[in-house]
Amino acid sequence: MMMIPRRRNEFDLFDEMFNDPFFTRSENKLMKTDIKEKKDHYELEVDLPGYEKEDIKIELEDGYLTIHASMNKAVDDEKDSKYVHKERYVGNSSRSFYVGENIKEEDIKASFKNGTLKLSLPKEKEEKKEERKYIDIE
Repeated sequence: MMMIPRRRNEFDLFDEMFNDPFFTRSENKLMKTDIKEKKDHYELEVDLPGYEKEDIKIELEDGYLTIHASMNKAVDDEKDSKYVHKERYVGNSSRSFYVGENIKEEDIKASFKNGTLKLSLPKEKEEKKEERKYIDIE
């Protein structure tokens, strides 16, 4: 006779399945971001726990703001141990946001404190289209 643990309800099977690393492993690499809209600018807060300021590069190209972060911690050198479970990410990750063609690097302010990158970007100014002028006919 085989013993199978009883599930509390029929949905537990799905909960367990979606908690499997197959479904959650990319979530560890994602830079969780909050974006706030203010009157004249946007504020981005990006979670980068475990990173140092030197590990982060921010670039602006063709209207896209891209945040690059690399975590290159040394692998454990102990020969008589191995990881049983590892969730902390090591490697490179990046995330891009379209901010508009008219924003320049000097318009963006950035700070990094306690694992949170904060960016302040002005709202893209809409170009005013000239009104068509017509010639009066006499």
